[in-house]
Amino acid sequence: MSGASDYLAAERTFLAWIRTGLALMGFGFVVARFGIYIQALGGRGQQGLGLSAPFGTTLVGLGVAVNIGCAWNYLRMVRELSQGSDLGRPSRLGLALAGVLAALGLAIVAGLVFFDHETAHMSADSGIVMVPSHRSVDQTVDTIEGMLKAKGIKLFALVDHSGEAQAAGLEMRPTKLLIFGSPKSGTPLMVAAPSIAIDLPLKLLVSEDASGKVWISYNSPEYLQARHDLPKELVGVLAGVEGLAKGAE
Repeated sequence: MSGASDYLAAERTFLAWIRTGLALMGFGFVVARFGIYIQALGGRGQQGLGLSAPFGTTLVGLGVAVNIGCAWNYLRMVRELSQGSDLGRPSRLGLALAGVLAALGLAIVAGLVFFDHETAHMSADSGIVMVPSHRSVDQTVDTIEGMLKAKGIKLFALVDHSGEAQAAGLEMRPTKLLIFGSPKSGTPLMVAAPSIAIDLPLKLLVSEDASGKVWISYNSPEYLQARHDLPKELVGVLAGVEGLAKGAE
């Protein structure tokens, strides 16, 4: 027959597992947020997060699973110990704590997932959109050049920043800037908002980050519209840069 010591042992084990779940949730949250710190240091947009966000979110989710699992196991154990005895009852406070922590963990997971989704648009909020490319820098540039030629858009210049750095005896990851546009399309923009001439012709930056991943970066049309107070009906003229970036992925 079960005694008081058995119930106390079950409760101690239950609370120990709650602490384990809480530790996993806390550590996971720190790991996920560490990616934001890296992003702030690097200023590189979404790739700054690396694997920290999904790994941290997984740890938080594991902590939630531990809290739910230990609560279920504790209830099962108490039921088994209570067979034929009215001596012990489950710890309501412990079960409530496990439930609150599990709910908090789920909220954290939802927040981290939402943040990870929104991070893809974070650079756009600062005016820069970054699109990943599955090609090398040179292959991506060649693809964009081909698309520009097919659309009859003039390539004014191709600036090889990394090549110039190498010529100066410096090291730089592959980085190339394409400057392109059409006077027929750009002139109405400059007539409506002369200051936009600072950002015209349009540009696409193709660069490789420290992990070897290639990114296509450009000023978002919405950012340019707001920056130069451009009439909304003319924003569509700038939208072509998005199609070029996505077409070169």
